[in-house]
Amino acid sequence: MWGIHFVVGAVLAAVPHGAGRNASFARSGHVEQALPQLKEGDLLFQDLDCGPLCDAIEAVTEGVEGMDFSHVGIAAELHGRMMVVEAIGADVHAVALDTFFLRSNKVVVGRPIRSLRSVAKRAAREAVRLIGTPYDDAFLPGIDELYCSELIALSYARANRDAPFFTTPSMTFKDPRTNVYFPAWVEYYTDLGLPIPEGQPGCNPGELSREPSLKIVWRSLDR
Repeated sequence: MWGIHFVVGAVLAAVPHGAGRNASFARSGHVEQALPQLKEGDLLFQDLDCGPLCDAIEAVTEGVEGMDFSHVGIAAELHGRMMVVEAIGADVHAVALDTFFLRSNKVVVGRPIRSLRSVAKRAAREAVRLIGTPYDDAFLPGIDELYCSELIALSYARANRDAPFFTTPSMTFKDPRTNVYFPAWVEYYTDLGLPIPEGQPGCNPGELSREPSLKIVWRSLDR
């Protein structure tokens, strides 16, 4: 619920690079228009629309202003250009903005309030240091493997002198309407051969987007 691995791979395989509305959006200049506004440490919240697991992620916690998010990355300057550091697929890595938007143009940018901007810039540097960390398929606490929002929480905590910057509530994999596990998560953890980590500390993109320390500074046209 806190990042996607094989589901995202299926989505990317199904949508050819350079095809569809996302490609049109990325080529049309909207990404470039957002680029001057981005600052290091900004968080890019994304609605992936990747199927049952994304739906389960979004159903558990509503994002800011009622929006749905199933992924998040952090803006960081690398090689003289602004990029997005994210935990998705096999590991933590950096991607160009147009590549990020090709996956989905449903993106909202959150930025720490002015008094916390110095922490944000340090968090971007910490995220860069975590590039290469394996992806956490099981969404378990720890730093040896990271899922998308866990990368953000860890980067900001390290930038904040190893003190938590964001809240870390207990995770739930249950449908809030029925209090029963989402079938997608039952199947997912059965395939992994692991128990569902209900109640473990963690975070998800929707919860992060609602943090009082953040303000929304940009929305894509698809929001």
